[in-house]
Amino acid sequence: MLVNGQEKTLGSEATVKDFLESEGYKLHRVVVEKNGVIVPKKNFETEKLFETDKVEIIWFVGGG
Repeated sequence: MLVNGQEKTLGSEATVKDFLESEGYKLHRVVVEKNGVIVPKKNFETEKLFETDKVEIIWFVGGG
C-alpha cells in the first residue's frame, strides 16, 4: 500500500483504524483519503485497506 508516497506493508484484514493506531496516529487528529476519496471518521473501524490502495494521511498539530 502506498501511504503519503511511501510503500507500507499491511496485516491481513487491516482497517483504517488498525493501520492508524499501528503507526501511532491519534484518530481524532487525522484526515484519511483512500484512493482519492475522504474516509469519514465514523468508517475508520470498518473501512478495509488493501495492498493496492493509495492512502494520504493529513494530521493536525496544535501549537501557538
